Parts: sequence; C-alpha cells; structure tokens
Amino acid sequence: MTYAVSFLLEQGLVFASDSRTSAGIDRVSIARKMTIFERPGDRFMTLLSSGNLAITQAVIRHLQEDLETGGEGDLFAAPSMFAATRMVGAALRNVYDVDAESMQEQGHGFNASFIMGGQVDGGEARIFMIYSAGNFIEATVEAPYLQIGETKYGKPIIDRTITFQSSLDEAVKCSLVSFDATMRSNVSVGPPIDIVTYRRDSLKIGLRVQLGEDDPFLRLIRDYWGGALRRAFDDMPDPDWLKRP
Repeated sequence: MTYAVSFLLEQGLVFASDSRTSAGIDRVSIARKMTIFERPGDRFMTLLSSGNLAITQAVIRHLQEDLETGGEGDLFAAPSMFAATRMVGAALRNVYDVDAESMQEQGHGFNASFIMGGQVDGGEARIFMIYSAGNFIEATVEAPYLQIGETKYGKPIIDRTITFQSSLDEAVKCSLVSFDATMRSNVSVGPPIDIVTYRRDSLKIGLRVQLGEDDPFLRLIRDYWGGALRRAFDDMPDPDWLKRP
C-alpha cells in the first residue's frame, strides 16, 4: 500500500508520496513512488505511483526507455500535459497486455494507479489521475487535489483546509498533516516522505525534500497535531440531550 497526494493551486503544484511498499512483523520494505521528468526551461513533470510495485516499476521503465530511444512514450516529445498523460496510460496498457493474464492465473489482480502532473512550455500546469485501465481524470479549480493509494484517512483535513487559492507552503503543510493521519491509522504507509513543489510557469523543479522516520518536523506534526485535536475535543461542548435524565 502507499499514499500519494497532489495539489493544483493558483501558485503552482505540490506533490507528496510515501516510500513504504510493505510492512510486516519482520520486515519493512521501501521504494520511492515519485519520479521526476524535467527539462528546465521546456517542461517539468512528476509521476506518483501506487499499487503493485512490479506493475508500476514496469510502466516507469517503459517511459524511461522511450525517453532514451525516442519511442512512442517519449515524454520530452509530448506537446502538452494531456498528451504526456496519454503516454503514461498507453505504457500502463502495454504492461497489462503482457502481464495481466499470467498475474490472474496466479491469483493476482492488475492493480496500479498514477498521478501525473506538471507543465509543458506554452501550456497550462495540470494534474491527472490515471486508473489501471489507462484512462484518467483531471484536477480542477473546484476540486484542486488528487489522491491515490490509502486515501481515506488523509482526505478530511484536505477537504477542510485547501482551496485553489491556498499557497504552496500551506499545501505542503497540509499534505504532511494528511500523511500523519494516514500513518497513524495504517502501518503500510510510512516514511521516507518525498515532497516536490512547482511554481507555475517556472518550467523547473522548486522545493524537493525527503523526510525520514526521525525528521524533526514529522515528529512536531505528530505531537502538535495530536495535542491540538485532543484540546479541541476536550473544549467541544456536550449536546443538551446528553444531560437529560
């Protein structure tokens, strides 16, 4: 399992993903879920992945090989983010054509999803979520974030906090609170957490950080946010009907 989230904002884009692929009593496995495709001054793209690691790694390798050879999935040749996202969807369908039948014979479903976001020179900054079938939806001003993986725990804080007008810094902070809520309830999501920001029309990466298990700010969020929720709960008035005999 994994958790990844992206934000479409007036100032630009924010992406965050965890790195945990499995968690058991005797082993925790880690693999980065964020891939950057960048040609400064021309285009910036980020790809976040979730699902079966063999599938997502195969898709990314297809895209990387097409970059090296100028193949059909050459993201640096895509004229727009829409076209680039279609390339990712096509790579995902290619992996399905090769692997899905044998996976099903072994009792495994074909499970993978991606978030693709960025900007190509001359176009708009955009974010898309790509499903296992290779089709996709797009973030909008009215719905300015997309999630994949273990989404339910981190969604409430985003719904209450982030709008299209929120700043990049606010989205970064909200993403980390969202991760804290998710990690609190699901051990299969965990650090390191990768964060990338992109300022609209800059055509180059902005902030890029990776926060490990012992990162001071992650500990601060865990302690401060947990304490703030407890104080808010304690201060909340009881409903009148609780006082009835």
